Amino acid sequence: MKKVSSVDDGLKGIIAIVIASFLWGTTGTAAQFAPEISPLAIGAFAMGIGGILLCVSAHRALARDAHILFSRPWVLVFGSVCVAVYPLAFYSAMRLSGVAIGTVVSIASAPLFAAVLERVISKKPVSFKWVVSFVIGAIGIALLAAGRSTETLGLLEAQRHQTLGVVLGLVAGLTYAGYSWAAKQLIETGANSTSSMAGLFGCAALVLLPSLYFTGQNVFESTINTSVSLYMAVVPMFLGYLLFGYGLRTTQASKATLITLIEPLVATLFAIFLIGEAFKPVGWVGMGLVCLCLLIQTVKLPIFLQLSSRKAIT
Repeated sequence: MKKVSSVDDGLKGIIAIVIASFLWGTTGTAAQFAPEISPLAIGAFAMGIGGILLCVSAHRALARDAHILFSRPWVLVFGSVCVAVYPLAFYSAMRLSGVAIGTVVSIASAPLFAAVLERVISKKPVSFKWVVSFVIGAIGIALLAAGRSTETLGLLEAQRHQTLGVVLGLVAGLTYAGYSWAAKQLIETGANSTSSMAGLFGCAALVLLPSLYFTGQNVFESTINTSVSLYMAVVPMFLGYLLFGYGLRTTQASKATLITLIEPLVATLFAIFLIGEAFKPVGWVGMGLVCLCLLIQTVKLPIFLQLSSRKAIT
């Protein structure tokens, strides 16, 4: 019975991360409906308000787990800094490089950074299944990026902005992996998943919200701007990270960030059908490979079970 319960919990965790990734995949498209808002402002508002909401919803768990969070101060500080930097880099990358490319670079690089953090700091081994999934997912993401049509490319910023957007996307990927790893460390120390995420995001909010004094002039300038800002804070950030924290209870950070490769897939589909970005057939092949990557992570395929058992025997 315990084994069945463990499997069920693991599956629920994966489903929670998939739903969170879908919600996050809507952020780039939503931000495009409010171009007057600075990407720094929309990132600070969404993550800052989302952090406050997480703290309010988890206030009892925070009070109960405060001693656990502060028992790992450098993990708390490291994770909070990553949370604060991530939205600024992520939304700037999308503004400079476009929704699909900015999301693709940010999310596709996160699993590699997460695996490096787990291997170097936590000394956790990287499984054969993860390597296969990552290779397939990375190829799919590359094809997805290459599948953008020349017409769409002509509408992007200058090449200098494109390059800067890719660099910022890598920074976003590193910080995303960083706070995922930090949250997992706090959870493994004994903290509740909601208090772990709330602690990281609450500390980051202390930096992000004051920054709106310099960047947030247009956040509430119109009904559309207000609606977009509130949607970003409440749905993808608050609800999405509640689900992500729940999923991290039973899922390693490297695997969780790999599953979130569904985010650029969703972002690309929204970019195609709502913004009008066009993709070549190779881009659709890339989408199929990302789906295969997710399938490998969520379904226990016999080949991986056989390889794992052989490895255990040897």
